[in-house]
Amino acid sequence: MAKTELKTKASEVSVAEFIAAVPDERRREDAAVIEALHRRVTGCQPKMWGPTIIGYGSYRYKYDSGREGTMCRGGFSPRKAALTIYLMGTHMSNEAEELFGLLGKHIRGKGCLYIKKLADVDLAVLEQLIARSWVIMNAKWPD
Repeated sequence: MAKTELKTKASEVSVAEFIAAVPDERRREDAAVIEALHRRVTGCQPKMWGPTIIGYGSYRYKYDSGREGTMCRGGFSPRKAALTIYLMGTHMSNEAEELFGLLGKHIRGKGCLYIKKLADVDLAVLEQLIARSWVIMNAKWPD
């Protein structure tokens, strides 16, 4: 089986320039808030992962299938439809379910949280969810 190169990998593209180029003003402002929140929670400087993901930290994974790679431990993307926040492992506990219930207007995927605008959610609860995801990722994939 031929190995394919991963498209989502860390780059030297400027995070500040990427955020400044987000076309929608509200999405751009929300992205700046989420970026600062992630830096505070993770203690990491952001990097661009692929063309649209702002990521923090990294981990090396290997699946049972043999596929392996490196990805950011946490991050987000200010997409046109919604802010997409990557929350790994937060869907597996009662505590997380309680936090999601307190968060405000959002949609969830398996590892993603979609928010139309930050004004719709409680930022303190969002910070707790991001912190919980960070702890889970660090426990599952220690350095």
